[in-house]
Amino acid sequence: MKTWRTQAYGAPLQALQLDEVDIPEPNAGELRVKVEAIPLNLNDLERVMGGNMMVEPELPYAAGMEVLGTVEACGEGAEEWLGKRVVAMPGGAHGGFAEYAICPTVSAFEMPADIPLPDAAALYFPFHLAWLGLFDRAELKAGETVLIHAAAGGSGSAAIQLACDAGARVIATAGTQEKRDFCLELGAELALDYKAEDWSAQVLEATGQRGVEVVFDNIGESVMEASMACTAYNGRYLMMGFASNKAVADQPFIVPRRVALSNIKLCGVLLAYADPATSDFLKQGMGWNFASAELGQSIHAEIIVRYQAGRIRAIVGQTCGFDKLPQAVQDFADKKTTGRSVVLLS
Repeated sequence: MKTWRTQAYGAPLQALQLDEVDIPEPNAGELRVKVEAIPLNLNDLERVMGGNMMVEPELPYAAGMEVLGTVEACGEGAEEWLGKRVVAMPGGAHGGFAEYAICPTVSAFEMPADIPLPDAAALYFPFHLAWLGLFDRAELKAGETVLIHAAAGGSGSAAIQLACDAGARVIATAGTQEKRDFCLELGAELALDYKAEDWSAQVLEATGQRGVEVVFDNIGESVMEASMACTAYNGRYLMMGFASNKAVADQPFIVPRRVALSNIKLCGVLLAYADPATSDFLKQGMGWNFASAELGQSIHAEIIVRYQAGRIRAIVGQTCGFDKLPQAVQDFADKKTTGRSVVLLS
């Protein structure tokens, strides 16, 4: 099979090389997916350009933490998946920049045939992540106000739609006027420039100086202090990502007294599902908590219902062929895209 592999970390056009390798075989509980589409994710950039990674694979290897395709082969215990059209996360959250990917069943979700490409490839990660944050962690309710950072991106644009659909009020932030206009189109009541000095004051003004009930923060360090300043009493602060400085993800940078004086709740959010045995291992060995496969399937069903009813839509800003994947990754790294970038193989 053909696969784009990172040979040495660097700019995508130089780091990625199209290689010919053997088609992999699935082990027990795994699926081999014939890939039809590859949505790009922020974490893919680290596996191409280098950066903060929880686990760094040995070079050369393929990035790509999300695929859509048809299950062509199944490992022991996964036979019921054969022939299904799925969105899935490859094992180890990499390996998707390829014509075939090996994916655990715990992170695979059936995608109805009547949802066309590229939409079908663009729904999984952003909407699952947004749902986990807004509803599983923050328990967002109708009438509440949510501040969504990086709101024109994948999970941000999904969060706007899910929050509006739930009857919440949305204040969005984005870095360009074009992206802010897009947030308003999706349903945000107010769209602010998070690089402006007074954006936090504008949030307070828009909420009668009370602040927002929920902060959906994909950016992290550069906006965290100002975001806490405009979070309401008993507000829920969702730590969704660290785009402004990924290094702080593994460093102490939160001041406990700041949180205590704010009377807010900090909520960690990770999109990763695990079976019971893996969950027990991670809890005992690392102290981590992963979401269950059952929760993932429940969230997926809710997303599909909303999409098919026209209540939400996939946001795809760019598509390209497999041969153009390095350029698509470069455009993504350069923040030239809105919503999702999807590489099509079929």
